[in-house]
Amino acid sequence: MGNDTNDDGGWKLPSFRLDGRVALVTGASAGLGAGIAMGFAEAGAEVVIMARTRSALDDLVAKITARGGKASAIACDVTDTPALRAAIAGLPRLDILVNNAGTNFPEPIVDVSDEHLDIMLDLNVKSVYVAAQAAVRKMLEAPDRLERGGVIINMSSQMGHVGSPNRTTYCMTKHAVEGLTKAMAVELAPQGIRVVSIAPTFVDTPLVQRVVNTPEKRAFIHARIPMGHLASIEDVMAAAVYLASPAASMVTGSALLVDGGWTAP
Repeated sequence: MGNDTNDDGGWKLPSFRLDGRVALVTGASAGLGAGIAMGFAEAGAEVVIMARTRSALDDLVAKITARGGKASAIACDVTDTPALRAAIAGLPRLDILVNNAGTNFPEPIVDVSDEHLDIMLDLNVKSVYVAAQAAVRKMLEAPDRLERGGVIINMSSQMGHVGSPNRTTYCMTKHAVEGLTKAMAVELAPQGIRVVSIAPTFVDTPLVQRVVNTPEKRAFIHARIPMGHLASIEDVMAAAVYLASPAASMVTGSALLVDGGWTAP
């Protein structure tokens, strides 16, 4: 909400805290999802983490609670549409969704198999849509939703804004996520639900380390990032906390590029 006062000292910095909010993070067993979940818990949210592997989820819940946070886990394959819908419908309340689950198979277009194409479309696009749809239904159950607000953060990529060799399928899916984000934002604004995306560059995670596995690949990527290095999980964690917080109350339908300048030229 805007403030029309011109009186010096009449403005107050909005809160970056998430106290009293319930946040669901998919793909949260490791990497970016785990980092975002820990960041949300540190900011005061009650976090529900979702992934396929129960043991990894339990380990993360233990880490969050050891730091004084609140967390619980749901073991669910997000490509199992009925199970995903049921899991979200069964939550007592939901204020924030981070659609983080996704994958990539970098390969030339002539080598993309039907199997890889289907896997990436199911995980990177369909599951994102289904999770968002189910989350909106759950959010709208709250009678004070317009006042309380709601946030959906779709994890996109710098590849949702540019093209890149050997990433035709990945770029296609992330461009789809960006389009979904804009359409949802326009439709849901009257209900007080904001929809945004985060578009990181290559982030220093075990998954990326397996992709950037030669000095030549690392040199190529560093040369494309004006900042000269990979992003950290903390970089993306901070972006997610900001977008989920009241400090971003007028931010919807847009992408926060955490790309070190990759898309700037």
